[in-house]
Amino acid sequence: MPDSDRSIKQQLRDYLADARPAAIDEAVWHELLGRLAPVSEGYLRELLRETGLPFAQPYAGIRQHTFEELEQSLRELLEVYTAAKAAGDRGRARYCRRQVIGAKDRAKFLAKNPRTSEAKRAAKEEMVQWMLVWLENPEVFPAWVRARTLARRSDSPQRQANTEEE
Repeated sequence: MPDSDRSIKQQLRDYLADARPAAIDEAVWHELLGRLAPVSEGYLRELLRETGLPFAQPYAGIRQHTFEELEQSLRELLEVYTAAKAAGDRGRARYCRRQVIGAKDRAKFLAKNPRTSEAKRAAKEEMVQWMLVWLENPEVFPAWVRARTLARRSDSPQRQANTEEE
């Protein structure tokens, strides 16, 4: 059956069954982008995450369902970004930054969506701040996020107490 008659999902399933990659690395990522064109990186990333295969940065992108996922994604991307800068690989460093910028923009969009709950809106606004720190000074991010996480934890009981009093 010609590729045009099969869905992107089916083409991906077929590729994975034939190639049996152990992980999604740079070579597999570029191979799939080429084979499945014109597929968006976001959609391909979503489908590949569902496979459960290990997924290398920067191609795995930024996960931001929880603060823990966001922190892990940003730390992993920082390693790739730092290595790219040290190696003089400006294209890879820019790609890392574009991943964070795209994730920040998605979080901003969710935070402004009137259908987003107040709790989720507040979480997404906080996540935007994390990504802005990463973008403004990636090297400072690990220390900043450690301090911010501690502040958020100590602030949570206070918020709960204030909410219970109201």
